[in-house]
Amino acid sequence: MLDNPRPTAPIDESSLRYEGWRIVAVCFLLATFGWGLGFYGQSVYVAELQRARGWPTTLISSGTTFFYLFGALLVVFVGEAVRTYGPRLSLIAGTLAMAAAAVAIGAVREPWQLYLANAVLAFGWAGTSLAMITNTISLWFDRKRGMAISLALNGASFGGIAGVPLLVMLIGHVGFASAMYIAAGAMLALLLPVILVLVGRPPDHHGRHAAARAKPQSSTQIRAWALRDVGFLTVTIAFALVLFAQVGFIVHLISFLDPVIGRERAAVAVAVLTAMAVVGRVLFSLVIDRLNQRLASALSFLSQAAALCVVINLHNDYVLIAACALFGFSVGNLITLPSLIVQQEFDSAAFGVLISLNTAINQVTYAFGPGVVGALRDWSGGYSLPFYLCVALEVAAAALIMVRGKPRTKLS
Repeated sequence: MLDNPRPTAPIDESSLRYEGWRIVAVCFLLATFGWGLGFYGQSVYVAELQRARGWPTTLISSGTTFFYLFGALLVVFVGEAVRTYGPRLSLIAGTLAMAAAAVAIGAVREPWQLYLANAVLAFGWAGTSLAMITNTISLWFDRKRGMAISLALNGASFGGIAGVPLLVMLIGHVGFASAMYIAAGAMLALLLPVILVLVGRPPDHHGRHAAARAKPQSSTQIRAWALRDVGFLTVTIAFALVLFAQVGFIVHLISFLDPVIGRERAAVAVAVLTAMAVVGRVLFSLVIDRLNQRLASALSFLSQAAALCVVINLHNDYVLIAACALFGFSVGNLITLPSLIVQQEFDSAAFGVLISLNTAINQVTYAFGPGVVGALRDWSGGYSLPFYLCVALEVAAAALIMVRGKPRTKLS
């Protein structure tokens, strides 16, 4: 896409004046709306549609599962979209799709409309979430990519911490449909001007894009190669297992803690977990680019497994809250680390396609986490069995992530 690269001066990614940090700010704002309306917003939609329409929870939840699965299919192609149309048009498309989805969800009156709205939401999620953010930031950052992605993804936590309560408050004042229309308008009013003004042409990091142009390879070839490569498969499967366990545990956390320590302290535990995810991501961002990222991933998995063992076996209020804090410390980093490992170990020309494929596989896997944990809970009569399954998955992933495979410098 770039016919005239700009190698005139070395790029100082550490400088606060570097244009890439403006892109991080854009992606932070994008993540705030993407996660606020796409990921965390699902809990609001389920509750409001159940209250307003009286539909069974199973019906509404199946729409959520459809959203995750269809979204995973779309995420596969995000890298190609950014490479073909450029970051500015791709970010605008994602913003428009998410705003349209918010309007569509607010207008739902029949069950079939719920699935249509979730289909639109899947397009918005693909265009505003992890794959889009990592692909965009990778065009501006090389050495500081880990820090840049970590800082941008704090917008995801902000979308849950601030965005959802604001949406709930708005619903209380103007109703569900009007609140969704206002949220869509706010997203368009805030994001579109920022994208148009701040997102321009990415720099060429020491000619890496020229190298990619010299020997182009189709996305289909890259995906076919990746699915046979040991190094890529160990990263993808390990994180898929961990995210399955992580999402399953978090979704059921209040249901588990409520009868043990009471709803108020259960809410405190969830808030601490979320806050620690932000703290962990910020602290990790300072050193993440200098670490052995596979080892850091394995230690993160094991820390979550240890926290789960404490949650299962010790029911003291403060101990449980401390265990949730330990679990939460690595939650945010588990969506950052795969992109850094892919960057470090694979051809930069294939980064967009590989990280989109990795994200899609992870999303398909963790979409089933809450359902499997819930089914095992009902079958066994308690949460010990499903949570021990989560422990086993975390430990298996810690071993798997350390299997690197043969080093490669080119796709072949």
